[in-house]
Amino acid sequence: MLPSAGVSASSVLSRLRSFKLPNPFRRPGGYLVLDIGSSSLKLAEVYHGSGGPQVVALGVAPLPPTSVQSNVVQDEGAVAETIRGLVTATGAQAKQVVTAVPGPAVIVKKVILQSQPGSAVESAVLAEAGHLIPDSLENVNLDYQVTDWIEAGNKMEVLVVAVKKDIINSYTNTIRAADLEPVVVDVDYFALENMFELNYDPPAEGRPVALVNIGARYSSINILKDGRSTFTGDVPVGGAEYADALTRQLGVSPHDAEILKLGKAAGKVDPATAEPVLGSVTEFIVEEIQRALSFFWTAATDEPLGAVFLSGGSARMPGLTTTLKQRLECPVEVADPFRRVSIGSRVDRELVDTHGPALAVAVGLATRRPGDK
Repeated sequence: MLPSAGVSASSVLSRLRSFKLPNPFRRPGGYLVLDIGSSSLKLAEVYHGSGGPQVVALGVAPLPPTSVQSNVVQDEGAVAETIRGLVTATGAQAKQVVTAVPGPAVIVKKVILQSQPGSAVESAVLAEAGHLIPDSLENVNLDYQVTDWIEAGNKMEVLVVAVKKDIINSYTNTIRAADLEPVVVDVDYFALENMFELNYDPPAEGRPVALVNIGARYSSINILKDGRSTFTGDVPVGGAEYADALTRQLGVSPHDAEILKLGKAAGKVDPATAEPVLGSVTEFIVEEIQRALSFFWTAATDEPLGAVFLSGGSARMPGLTTTLKQRLECPVEVADPFRRVSIGSRVDRELVDTHGPALAVAVGLATRRPGDK
């Protein structure tokens, strides 16, 4: 779990982009968003207009087990094939791709440096990064942003973000193998921030807000204060815990476990039998999230959280919001990533309703566009 300082998500990892001449026959502004998770792939085709991003194509597809493990694409061919299939199924036309790497794969550090003229900032950051990053700088992609000026401008607060090249390349090479062009690589932490800022007004009185995205194998956390990302991190628990527990304790197949998660009977097991197992997993996930929030926030300040917004595929699990609200003693709700997003006529509204919270990172990435600085 890595704490970070405040940062504008629009610039994180901007140097991880590759540039090619645009296709003159492609509708201006169109691009694809790919959220490559450990268990599923989310795709959106996006156009930017005066009213913000418009999603004109949307799709979700499962990924083969073990194709993405330990924050790395392990089976490039299988993931690329899934991407191509989803592009065909959704009718998406764009070729340029905005994607993200998972937070646990990223090193995020805050440093305080003497104020520097513009041309000298990068050299100062590189010199400091050599002490912060446990690897040769030749093996990582590095980005940074000056986030604040302190001591009357004599010093600057800088956020440094680094990812191993092997990790970045596993995602970008997979996208290229699907005959697409990766142009922006972000971090899921900051995509969550963009999703929230797109859809929700700033909290009253500057109260801090925790964004918690429950993925399959880990949950990412971004705490916002006064419109800035104040702390980021993750916990190694996610929605897959539900299916794992059902399979282990009730002896059901992984397929039946996914059905039981939805509150439906599967095989010879009814929902009432599965309920205690699901409840125990909810308690475990809530405990881990509470512990993480205590580490990231309450250990550093006496100010209570103003609210928690949940997203991810398991955000709607029965009892999750209620239990977390009781533990944290603050409002907890499931985020609606499409609350203020324009949706095209070709998009399946049932897909949005069913998978909405799971698409939070994808919607956050939709606020980015090729050419972002």
